Amino acid sequence: MGLGGISIWQLLIILVIIVMLFGTKKLRNLGSDLGGALKGFKTAMKEDGPVDGDDDDESVKKVGGSTMKSEKASDKE
Repeated sequence: MGLGGISIWQLLIILVIIVMLFGTKKLRNLGSDLGGALKGFKTAMKEDGPVDGDDDDESVKKVGGSTMKSEKASDKE
């Protein structure tokens, strides 16, 4: 028994059909593209690091070329 009641022979038949449909070159390119994307994602996550909460007193947003500052509820009172 394999995954969820699928035997190894059924998985091999599915793999052969996929290779026949797409070809090995397209599958190899797809695998390398997926691997590159995952590697880029991992490096981006390492570079970001934890988010600092230093500027909690006011948030600055750019909307349509103009800068807007949002206020906390305690500042409005």
